Amino acid sequence: MARIAVIGAGMGAMAAAARLAVAGHRVVVYERGRTHGGAVGLFERDGFRFDTGPGLLRLPAVYRDLFVKTGKETLEQTVRLTQVDPAARHLFADGTDVLLPNASRAGVLRALDGAFGAGAGERWSDLVNRAREAWDATRRPLLEEPLRTDWQWLGGDPYPAAPVRRGRLGGLFARGRGRPGVPTLAEVARRELVDPRAVALLESHALAHGLDPRTAPASATVLPYLEQTFGTWYVGGGMRALADALYERCGKRKVEFCFEAEVTGIVEKDGRAAGVELADGTVSEADAVVAGIDPALLPALLGGQEPWREGEDVTPGREPGSGPPGRLSVFLALRGGRPDDAVHRTVVHTPDRAAELTAVFGETEGKGSGDRDGLRAPSAHPTVTVLRPDDPATRPDDGHEAVTLSAVVAPHGPVDWTGAEAAGQTADRLITAAEAAIPGLRDRILWREVRTPRHIAADTGVAGGSVPGPALAGAGGRYLHPANLTRLPGLHLAGGWSHPGGGLAHAGMSGALVAGLIVEGQDWRGSQ
Repeated sequence: MARIAVIGAGMGAMAAAARLAVAGHRVVVYERGRTHGGAVGLFERDGFRFDTGPGLLRLPAVYRDLFVKTGKETLEQTVRLTQVDPAARHLFADGTDVLLPNASRAGVLRALDGAFGAGAGERWSDLVNRAREAWDATRRPLLEEPLRTDWQWLGGDPYPAAPVRRGRLGGLFARGRGRPGVPTLAEVARRELVDPRAVALLESHALAHGLDPRTAPASATVLPYLEQTFGTWYVGGGMRALADALYERCGKRKVEFCFEAEVTGIVEKDGRAAGVELADGTVSEADAVVAGIDPALLPALLGGQEPWREGEDVTPGREPGSGPPGRLSVFLALRGGRPDDAVHRTVVHTPDRAAELTAVFGETEGKGSGDRDGLRAPSAHPTVTVLRPDDPATRPDDGHEAVTLSAVVAPHGPVDWTGAEAAGQTADRLITAAEAAIPGLRDRILWREVRTPRHIAADTGVAGGSVPGPALAGAGGRYLHPANLTRLPGLHLAGGWSHPGGGLAHAGMSGALVAGLIVEGQDWRGSQ
């Protein structure tokens, strides 16, 4: 039985802890905060309940596998898991209103034909078919296997050119690697979808994951493919209930949690990680250390040394405020019950995508920063996601409704989120946009709570309050994340900022990969 020290109690870290405990190891989790879950937090007030992190789950098979492998009760026996149908309602500036069914490709085709005109559904379906090829080619190396030392082969974009059908997958990658003129997601959208509303639909999937469609690789088309193929799911009580269930599963497996226990150093002995040092000076010895935190924080814990393996340049490399975007959320306590015909998730699209992308990401390379004194103003017309769960656990009674509005925004740094002005004005803009989905919204508001990237930074310790995106092939490997193995034997990385990237499913897989590497050894190549 080995002693395992885990830094952080986020979802990836807890997933690793539960699996390692089942394998017979003694696992202790050290969390600087007062509770578990990391970014999957909870805000409660006056009987209203809101998720502070993601509100929906995709690829639930990751957590089904986790709960099957760590106990008798399955995921569905532990939490109430339901498919969201329709998967989403999309509202466009020209008044177009389209409902997309959950996990129904034929239904999506019909819906897009009805909303955008004949042929729109077929063009979307053709794009999703090509995205499936990219998914089939990269699923194992990007989700089910530790990142290989020869990760450079993932720098080629696996998205096949239209309308040419690709043959062997090896040839597909060979054509993408270093190929001049490989299109970005935005270029693919304009070329293959044609209709500006369909283009906006595709780009909104990237934006929702914190990706700039102007620079993201074409392989980002796998994001709508995954949603359309595997569905969108809601956990009763909110996503915090999933974090609570995982925490309880860890407890049943005898994982020990130490809260308000900040790790200030990683102990090295005989050339390997040998424990952690806490802020109070306590040293806890361990045979292996799992860092479930932003890897950009690791040099400070290693005496200034970089944790990356020799020759590996897949590193966060982020200075404060220069990382991926964050999210601004507005929690609304509403008088009046939720209508029976309300849709769980509505996306209200911006009327000016170009201006929104510049506000969130800045100008694209080669066009100048466009930022005054290095600062950007929040978007005047953000794309807004409206979540209206039909869940009694989120509201005090049926005469009220809990609604969450959210938008992808620049991290703290490019936008100063410390003052009330930027946060308040942006919250007002979200509410104005959301009135297209909820008529009379302002008149129903009892109170609102605004959370900005500054709050995310305080909760997670991530500079700027950035939110990690999923790992993607293409773009020369710029959308990969640091490997789960580090240069220091015994030190492993888990969580959304390490391979295979951000999102609940990806974080859960990082925990599975780390557990496999520790139990089976560093030559382990993933689940079969």
